[in-house]
Amino acid sequence: MRDGRFAITTPEGVRLLLTPAGPYSRAFAWVIDVCIFGAIAWVLAIVSSFGGRTGHGIYLVLLFVLYWGYPVVGEVYFAGRTFGKKMLGLRVVRVDGLPVGWRESSLRNLLLVVDFMPLMYATGLLCMLLDLRFRRIGDIVANTQVIYDEVKAKRGAIKKVEPMAAPFPLTPEQQRSLIDLMEREKSIPHARLLELA
Repeated sequence: MRDGRFAITTPEGVRLLLTPAGPYSRAFAWVIDVCIFGAIAWVLAIVSSFGGRTGHGIYLVLLFVLYWGYPVVGEVYFAGRTFGKKMLGLRVVRVDGLPVGWRESSLRNLLLVVDFMPLMYATGLLCMLLDLRFRRIGDIVANTQVIYDEVKAKRGAIKKVEPMAAPFPLTPEQQRSLIDLMEREKSIPHARLLELA
């Protein structure tokens, strides 16, 4: 950990700097998700009330599926984000920086029950405060990490200028290399672009 960030080097040799999300932002994202869950549950309760006992049974099944399925589906299909995490710029990834899969997401969300023991998220909060990466028990067991999404700065439009002749002639290979670099200019960080240039 350095400056609140930790570095991961991928097998391709790319160095990723990830910033772990702390308890406050994670709790706020959870509150947003609980409000969304509550609103959906309320709508389902109203709709199922017209079905009598059968409607009540269907409501309980849908409530169960929604409670356990919402975070898992959000994390697997929406790049590690539920609506609450997306609103706060958070994302769940594996500890190696790769996206979470069904196994990791299911495991970390099933262990959320353990984190709530003995009273209102006390175990999870204590675990987060003792871990350098702010991971709760579910994250440690599932090998996942909640991080802040890096906001990429938008580059301004390039001004149109009159072309100037190079001070020395470029070979066709050099011209192709320069064209390739400029085609990738928007996808490369500025410091790396200068280094390659």
